[in-house]
Amino acid sequence: MSLLITKRCINCDMCEPECPNEAISMGEAFYQINPNLCTECIGHYDKPTCQSVCPISNTIVKDPDNPETEEQLWDKFVLLHHADKI
Repeated sequence: MSLLITKRCINCDMCEPECPNEAISMGEAFYQINPNLCTECIGHYDKPTCQSVCPISNTIVKDPDNPETEEQLWDKFVLLHHADKI
């Protein structure tokens, strides 16, 4: 699954610069994650860095509307970062 930033977000600006896929941007009310770019940091980190830096617990959660397997997340990582080498 890609991740989702909930309305608990306080717009602290911690997550956006940490995202290796540039999947996080400011939405109308709070930050949002583009599910087409989110790989849950697979290929970059052991766990999602946005969750690690977020000061408010349970603000960044798995997005139930975008279920993906680990294999699908790896495929997305390859497409995002190695498409020119395929």
